This record gives sequence, structure tokens and C-alpha cells, in this order.
Amino acid sequence: MIERSPDRVRELVIVGGGTAGWMAAAAFARHFVGTGLKITLVESSGIGTIGVGEATIPTIRRFYAKLGMTDQSVMQATGATAKLGILFQDWHRVGEGFIHPFGLYGQDYGDVAFHHLWLRRRMEGDPRPITEYSLGASLAEHGRMALPQPNPPTPLAVYDWAIHLDASLFAKHLRSYAEASGVERIDAVVAEVEPGPAGVAALRLADGRRVEGDLFIDCTGFRSMLLGEAMGVGFEDWREWLPCDAAIAVQTGNAAADPPPYTRAHAKSAGWQWRIPLRHRAGNGLVYSSALMSEDEATATLMADLPGEPLIEPRRIPFRSGRRTQAWRGNVVALGLASGFLEPLESTSIALIETGIERLKELFPDRDMAPALADEFNDATAREMERVRDFIILHYKLTRRDDTPFWRHCQAMPVPETLRRKMALWDARGEFVRYRWEMFHPASWLAMYTGFDRLPASINPAVAGADMGRVSGALDRMRASVADAVRRTPTHAQFLQTLDR
Repeated sequence: MIERSPDRVRELVIVGGGTAGWMAAAAFARHFVGTGLKITLVESSGIGTIGVGEATIPTIRRFYAKLGMTDQSVMQATGATAKLGILFQDWHRVGEGFIHPFGLYGQDYGDVAFHHLWLRRRMEGDPRPITEYSLGASLAEHGRMALPQPNPPTPLAVYDWAIHLDASLFAKHLRSYAEASGVERIDAVVAEVEPGPAGVAALRLADGRRVEGDLFIDCTGFRSMLLGEAMGVGFEDWREWLPCDAAIAVQTGNAAADPPPYTRAHAKSAGWQWRIPLRHRAGNGLVYSSALMSEDEATATLMADLPGEPLIEPRRIPFRSGRRTQAWRGNVVALGLASGFLEPLESTSIALIETGIERLKELFPDRDMAPALADEFNDATAREMERVRDFIILHYKLTRRDDTPFWRHCQAMPVPETLRRKMALWDARGEFVRYRWEMFHPASWLAMYTGFDRLPASINPAVAGADMGRVSGALDRMRASVADAVRRTPTHAQFLQTLDR
């Protein structure tokens, strides 16, 4: 075993279980194997978790692959289905929908991005949607699923996928892994947080025990017991741009025999409804603005549009979209809901836990808690959350619905300067602003702009020099290639059957 120097962190204490706590426990147990770091997780089996987050983005598959887990083993353990993207229904206008896929669109023309060629044809009157040039979107629309080729022969074959999973089963799966890797679990209520020179010295438990630590990870959910309460870190509220502040959630049975390989986000009068297919049930919920819709109305709206019989009573989950002004202060680092929350529109909650864990691996401190490490962690966390925030705001801002006060407010509301700059660049020339620590890349922004029919005033001038006869022929062949690949791909149900072999 490697000898640890006197100033190294010896005791890592994770407060709170659930998805965030057990993801952190499993990841750090793997990362620090053989170093002598002791990891303790404190949670109370009597305190429930939010536990409704069932949709993910493709990064989840990279996360559990680092733990040595396979797609098949995780999907079997969590009742998972495949997710190729999100169907946005009635967001642009009532009766219209589009897919945001995990994949690329078309093939570039030299140094000119593909979408400029598509935009030129669109401006010339070709009505075909850009999704016909995306294998990921087309597979999702037709209910097909297969593993992407490891070395795709062309950009047309590039797509990715995520999973819909049972969050409580995922946490259980990770707990088994973490405990087998040496993580100690203490089932107890934290009665008091004892302060110390670095911030937190120890936890005093309701049963009288005392748990000391060098570094504490706060995974206590919206309460933010350590970072928010004990350390006094404030909260930056983003309700002026993200007006939804509550959700009604319910699980239903009668899962479809051939579930769609996408999450459904259906816009309603004062918010939107999610539908997430699992193998053994479906997850459903309505995210809404409590200023414009009552709890009774929200519950009735949700219950009137369910795919099966409810398995539980619907429950209300109030929330605030925003972030803690710091994610790391002293010797306390917050992950998950304890550090902030963005409404679940693009399934980013678990992904933000992943990126927080990765940053903490890179910046893991010694016992002196060097301020430069926390400063970098806090800056990167803030920038990433702000950029995810802007992407989610875009979904509301681009609507053309004016049938309710909620959607009229979304159209008229001002947006953050960071988003205004991005929209202005797209509107002027069909280009994208790119930053470090950004979860959603140009293909995702392209999916939103084109799905909402937000076309730029002009396109790359190099397109004027292209032989549009040849370009049109190439575009037609791209569409035909995608359509042929879709026809040859098994259904999602057939793909799921391979998990049982």
C-alpha cells in the first residue's frame, strides 16, 4: 500500500445517500483504490430521497463504464430502456413536435458546416426537416435501436445513446459496488454539524455517535445541510428565467410492450409533462409554475394524460432553479441538489453530479484545503450550470405559443446576456458560441433552433460558391442512407430482448 503523507486527506465523509451520494461513494472508492483513503457514507433509511430522476444523457454510460460496469448489467439491474433523445411535443406550436437527438446532422461541405447547406435548401423552399439527416433522430422517431458502430464509416452513422433507469435501483446498484469496495455505510440521522477550523469538524448523530472527517461531501438534497445550513453559503435564484417551481410526480404500470426509445416532454398550459418508459413501469410528472397553476389543476392535468394505472399516489415536489453561490467552501463540497438545481427538462441532474465528481477528482485537496483548488472548482461549476441554464431557457424563449399567460410570459421575458449573445450570433449568421465546461454542444443547439423553426438571417457566404446541383444530390443521398439504416435496424423492443440473453 502507498504510504500517505501527513497532510493528505485520510477521512472522506459523504453525507446523504440517494443517487448523488452513492455515485460519489462508488466513484471515489474506485479512483482512490490502494491509497488508504477511508470513505464513510452517512444516510438515514428513514429519510426518503427525491428519486424521480429516471432520464439521463450519454455521459452516464461513461460514468459507470469507469467502474467496470457494462450497459447490459446496469440496464438489467435498473429496469432500463434506451434513450436516443427527447421528443418535444407542442413546444413550438400546439400540434407540432420534434426530436432532440444524441447525434450529429449530415456531413460537412469542406470547411462549411452541414447545416448551412440544409439552411440554403430550406430558404429555397425545401421543407424537409433536418432530422431526416440525423440517424439518431430518425431511429428515435421510428422506434428503432441498435448499438452505434465503434468506428462509424461516415458522420451520418454518428449517434449516441443514454438510458432511462429506475433511480432508486441505480442507487442500490451503486451502493453494492461501493460497499464491496470498502465504503462504510452508517445508517443514522445527523443531529448536528460540529464546526471546526476548516469548516466542519464532525457530524454528531442522533444515536450519540460522532463521525470525524477531513473532507465532507454534501449530498443532502435541497436542504444542503452542510454547505447551505452549516457553512452559510447563499443561493442564486434563477426563477426570473425559469418560472417553473414545482412538479407533480407519479409512477404508472402497464409499461408498453415496445416502449419508445426517447423521453417525451409534452408542453402543457403552464409547464410541461414528462413520460419516461422503463421495462417494468413508466415515470410521469408535470413541471409547472405555481403562480399560474394550482396544485389541484396540475395534478388533474397529469392524471388525465397517463399511459397506465398509477402505482402510487401523486406527490408534489417544490423546487427552486438556481445554484449555491459556491459549491465548495472550506472542507465541504456539495454535489447534486445540495449544490443547485435546474428543472429536469434536459435530464441534466445526474450529469451535473458526474461532472462535479470528475472535477473533484482533478482538484482533490490535501488537508490544508488550498484555496486555489476551491476557486477553480467553484468557477467551473458556476460556468457549467449557467450554460446549462441558458440552454434550458432557450426552450421556453423560442416558443411561438401565445394561448396561455405562461407561454406569453416565456416569449416576452428577457434572457441572460450570455444567452442573448448566443442567440444573436445564430440569428445573424447561423453560428454557435463555444465555451469550455459546456454540456450541450452545437448539434444540440442546432436541434433547438431548427425544431423551433428559428432560422438565421444569413448563412456562411462560402455556400454561394457551392454547386447546388451537386450539393442537392449529396443531400438526397444522405437522406436515403439514413432512411436505409433505419429500415435495417431492429425495433427498440428487439434490442431490449438482447439484454436477457
